[in-house]
Amino acid sequence: MAITLTERAAEEVRRTQTDQAPGTETFLRIGVAAGGCSGFSYDLFFDEKFNEEVDTKSEQHGITVVVDSKSALYLDGTTLDYLEDLNRRGFFFDNPNAQKSCGCGSSFQV
Repeated sequence: MAITLTERAAEEVRRTQTDQAPGTETFLRIGVAAGGCSGFSYDLFFDEKFNEEVDTKSEQHGITVVVDSKSALYLDGTTLDYLEDLNRRGFFFDNPNAQKSCGCGSSFQV
């Protein structure tokens, strides 16, 4: 699998999923889109559509994670974590493929 979800990230995804889409069967789609201040930006959202030809699905800590094959090239080995401390709060991508990233951590360059 291209990306690993930590237990903390899975807990926050589950909480958010329950708040935003109660009673619907959605999964967490993680991808990469062109743009952002460093060239590529991370895309993270709930989705209901799965394309067997281009998507890969995995179950991690009770969360179904889907990544399309194009994004998987840029996300291979990436860990998605959730941080909550005095300095910041939110999802954090630890991507070994990123050569540079912006200050906010939401975009990167390979």
